[in-house]
Amino acid sequence: MIISLLNAMFGCSHKKTTFPITPARRTQMSTDSSARRGTYVVCLDCGKEFDYSWRDMKISAPVMKPAHAGSLTAVNH
Repeated sequence: MIISLLNAMFGCSHKKTTFPITPARRTQMSTDSSARRGTYVVCLDCGKEFDYSWRDMKISAPVMKPAHAGSLTAVNH
């Protein structure tokens, strides 16, 4: 709880991250446009995802998740 409060006040430094993750190739049957396509790391403190470059061995820009328009807002009965 204290860590969450400090992150809210000062922001997370993203010092502790996972090992770079590269998802398996998507199959031709998969049409999920939100599926991840590149290598990324995740901050273990706040859960934020960042792109990762194997060539530079550096964390780059934060990952922006696409908005799912109407995925949960419209319910058909």
